[in-house]
Amino acid sequence: MLDGQTAPRSAPLGLKLAALALAVAIVGLPVNNAADYALLAVATIVIFSGAVRMQARAWLAAAAIAVVAIGGQILLAPPRIDEGHNVFLPGGPHGALERGLPADVYRHLAQEFDKEYPPAKRCLVAAGGCWAGGGFPDRAFAFSADGIFHTSDMSRSVTELDFSDPVWLRLGFINDMLYNWSAASDVQRASRDRRFYMGVHRWHLTMPWFEMIRLPAAYAGGQLCWRGDVMWEGAGERFSLWRGDGCRAIEPADAGRRVVGVAIKPDSLAMRLEPPTPVRLKQLAQDLIVLAAVAGFILVLVRIRPRQLILPSVLVVLSVLVIAIDDASFLGGVRPFDGGDDGLFYDGVARQMLQQLLAGDVWGFLRGGEDVFYYGGPGLRYLRALEHIVFGESYLGYLTLVLLLPFFVLALGRRFLPGRWALALAIMFVAVPLGELFGTTFIHYSKWASRGYADPAAYIFFIAGLIPLLDARGKFWPAFFGALLLALGIAMKPIVAPAAAVFLGGAGLYALYLRQWPRLAGLCLGFLPVFSMALHNWIFGKVLVLFSSNAAHPLVLVMPSSAYAAALRELATFDFSGGNLVRAIAQVPAWLSGPAESYWTVPLNAAGVVILVYVVLRGRRFDPWLRLVGAAALAQHAVALFYVATARYHFLTWFLTMLVVMVFLVEIGFGWLRRRYPVVSERLLLHPLSRRIANGLSRLQKVSA
Repeated sequence: MLDGQTAPRSAPLGLKLAALALAVAIVGLPVNNAADYALLAVATIVIFSGAVRMQARAWLAAAAIAVVAIGGQILLAPPRIDEGHNVFLPGGPHGALERGLPADVYRHLAQEFDKEYPPAKRCLVAAGGCWAGGGFPDRAFAFSADGIFHTSDMSRSVTELDFSDPVWLRLGFINDMLYNWSAASDVQRASRDRRFYMGVHRWHLTMPWFEMIRLPAAYAGGQLCWRGDVMWEGAGERFSLWRGDGCRAIEPADAGRRVVGVAIKPDSLAMRLEPPTPVRLKQLAQDLIVLAAVAGFILVLVRIRPRQLILPSVLVVLSVLVIAIDDASFLGGVRPFDGGDDGLFYDGVARQMLQQLLAGDVWGFLRGGEDVFYYGGPGLRYLRALEHIVFGESYLGYLTLVLLLPFFVLALGRRFLPGRWALALAIMFVAVPLGELFGTTFIHYSKWASRGYADPAAYIFFIAGLIPLLDARGKFWPAFFGALLLALGIAMKPIVAPAAAVFLGGAGLYALYLRQWPRLAGLCLGFLPVFSMALHNWIFGKVLVLFSSNAAHPLVLVMPSSAYAAALRELATFDFSGGNLVRAIAQVPAWLSGPAESYWTVPLNAAGVVILVYVVLRGRRFDPWLRLVGAAALAQHAVALFYVATARYHFLTWFLTMLVVMVFLVEIGFGWLRRRYPVVSERLLLHPLSRRIANGLSRLQKVSA
């Protein structure tokens, strides 16, 4: 292992990002499976917890390891298997499946479809949400983002095939906008197992589909095992049907022939292609090369600090456990989003945009599926399209953002709280669901992110943006990147714009007062991309819409200012026939019901708002930046008085409130309680559980300092 000068922990982020880029180059794109992602996650923790060496020979050695590893993978690459899949819907205006599939295969699939969905019982074409009145496949094999770097005349090419659950086969087509069916359709998208211990198999795909593979010549001597029905190609492109469970040896004559798995009936198909020994050794060698190369370049380039690995490892493991319990498909599978849901829209449009980009239609990609942004968060569709380039048919990009959230919470807590309290905040946020009652908790963000909604991304970008903006040095780059992250948050969900305006306005005035011109310039330039949404709407739609046009939709803006004016008029005239006063009064408990959406939590949340107002208006003993954070939270609370009180719209509001309240309790509240109730306080402090928690936090703080 090379020794020498190392970059301090405060070294430029670029060095560590460059080291991470080497690890990604070794693993290769797309990073679309749990094993590769886990390896990169471990490498990331080691790199960002350690000290990166600055010596040129260390970087040259690391680069050499990467080059040798990439070359070794190319030389020992196992043969790739052409794989094609698609939804099966007979007929349609394109007739793509009938033209593109072998006649024997299409005929059998159509017969099985008629058995499962008898024509006499099908939904009406004219009915909204019926599959027969919606979209049909326009090609025999669906587009797959896994095929960007390894092309195929089918959907993609893979190095192995082994699945028993289509969610883990990563069938991206299931979230195409073409198949946005409602509950009125006889062909359904999916079913959910709500038992808490079924996280790994939470979702069951109910769409009819098929799987086709082309057998490579190198697989002669191996075997294909299956559950369900498969059709095996023979001489003259004729297909024989094999029903039930079984295995069949692959012979030299099978080279280039196709095998089709039939999955018209839900949960009926599983396939495992077992390679012969030479291919299996190549697969094993490739895995070992990647593992050894990542480990080797880290040893050469990074000075590892074992004690520093404990805290990030704890946060990541706890986060993964929470996600796995709720919906493990977020950890590398592709779940079918619900029909009519935000997740289906964002991912469906993103997949269309990605195909336009790959076809060279950059203008179509920038259009983003709409001339004028209407639906929720304009930015998420672009993020999802880029995610599919790096992470293929998976949602591991969004997962990365969610796994970073506890670190952002910890960093923000350390800015305002003593060390042990900051650790307590981060660990409670992830592992203890107290945020279900007051504030927010990690499960809120992971649950809605796994559903493909834009809200968690917006709030994570916003929280991340606060960290560099709180930098006291007044430099350009922290201000630039902080403002840019806030702009990204608005692009994901414009509802956070009031909080961003208040915080950036306060930070800008402070920079102007101190004549910190670099910080002021960074704030302005970093926030400038927020106007790209208005520019998009003007260029493509020829209208001036600042963010998205559904901001004034009556189902979202349930209490506009005109409704409050009407409520005051009713109060003044004692004419309550319009119902506006009742709506205005009802909006207050709906707002204060918080993330729990329960009236039982109204007193607790109301107390939190009172503390928030006190800190902002009267709390001169508090950090001025905390008061500015509180002012941003109050701006978001004002939003809740006008917009629908759906909990996910206001996670950021209650998170910022929780942060301010916790600082208040640590600096004032707990001291007052000890003075007011000394006996009870002493008993609580001396309780064995309290002492064990305090000792554990102290040890964790010590090793992570």
